[in-house]
Amino acid sequence: MQTQLVKVRWGIVLGLAAVLGTYPSWVYAQQAAGVVVDAQGVLHKKVVSDPTGQLMRERQAAAKASLSAELARFSKRRYISLTRLEQALADRQGVLTDEMRYLAGLLRVQYVFYYPETKDIVIAGPAEGWMEDPAGRIVGISTQRPVCQLEDLVVALRLFGPDKKKSNPVISCSIDPTPEGLAAMQRVLRQMGSQLPGPPTPAIANQIASSLQESLGLQDITINGVPAETHFAHVLVEADYRMKLIGIGLEEPPVQMASFVQMVNPGQVSRNALFRWFFVPDYQCVRVSEDGLAMKLEGDGVKLVGEDELVTSEGSRQTTGAASRASQMFTTTFTKKYPELAERSPVFAQLRNLIDMTVAAAFIQQQDYYTKAGWKMEIFGDESKLAVQKYPAPKKVAPAVSAVVRGARLMTPIGGGVHIEPQEALEKRNLLPDDKGEVAKTRQEVQLRLPQGRWWWD
Repeated sequence: MQTQLVKVRWGIVLGLAAVLGTYPSWVYAQQAAGVVVDAQGVLHKKVVSDPTGQLMRERQAAAKASLSAELARFSKRRYISLTRLEQALADRQGVLTDEMRYLAGLLRVQYVFYYPETKDIVIAGPAEGWMEDPAGRIVGISTQRPVCQLEDLVVALRLFGPDKKKSNPVISCSIDPTPEGLAAMQRVLRQMGSQLPGPPTPAIANQIASSLQESLGLQDITINGVPAETHFAHVLVEADYRMKLIGIGLEEPPVQMASFVQMVNPGQVSRNALFRWFFVPDYQCVRVSEDGLAMKLEGDGVKLVGEDELVTSEGSRQTTGAASRASQMFTTTFTKKYPELAERSPVFAQLRNLIDMTVAAAFIQQQDYYTKAGWKMEIFGDESKLAVQKYPAPKKVAPAVSAVVRGARLMTPIGGGVHIEPQEALEKRNLLPDDKGEVAKTRQEVQLRLPQGRWWWD
């Protein structure tokens, strides 16, 4: 995503971003929002009203009544054997239960263990019973944190499967205006600079916003590394735009923090400056036992970084390799506030879960657990046996424009991205040592004496 700031005579600050679903979990008592993708691949916003919170309470009660007490209760650490889970699915001829679909309510992947004696590959983390919130997300009954989903884990495992040892995949998404749209917007801005009468008014601001929105046209969505028709890809796209909407002031953040628009000084920005913000993993997040049989993911796993670009009159972009002070302040603040944002805005917790699952999958491959366990991932690895590519691929999204008065500049922020290279977290320079043996000890505490067909336990 890029942010363009253009000088004009009118004191207007405009922010542009795709119309994408926002999930204001901090105002669930009022409304919940979601995203739908139509048959043409265009994203649209969906809002569900719950003014008294009654809908949420009813769903919580229904979820508690439908789940066993063992599944419903909160667990500080729930263990899931991936090998046994796939076998359990095979025993059911590939028919998923909700228990499987939502990984027994797992809220985060914090550990990966391997047990040579039983050939179990195990993931573990906090868990609780689940429910569907008014916006359609699957969340914990009490924490309302998004639950990890098998379909997302399967996407990560396929990316680092037993037959892909030489691959070094990169996962990315980008939502950008077309060069034609940028060029058209530049022409509109030049025309406005000479045609608009008098000082800015709300009516003039709305006129500018409408003209820019029309000139930009639909923006392109590009997804690499994972199939675009997956829930995994949808989360990448949504998290990217939720962050951009906050940055350019189109959405009030759920925590106390300043947006980029609030921090930037228009007078210190060149006429054709662009700002690009994108999510990357915090690659120094993996702590590994000395014997390589246990791994722990630490920290919050996500960073926001920025880079400035320039746009030409023809709509092309050039990277400068630098970042403005306001852009740096915004990305630093967003990274620092990420744990709070993830607690209040579920999509950011979902993005963190995707990164955790992908790093865990890369670790399983790096340590060659597949060969050691004799696990060929015959169901998880086969789309014909376990379909995860079942959603419309996001391709386009319409721009949304807001306008506020400030100074004597016109600022038009645009675009964004996510960039994940999971194997970077496993580079020796990034690994954290298990000096006190705590990760190894956690693995050793597990006693794998499970009844036939059981694949999870607390």
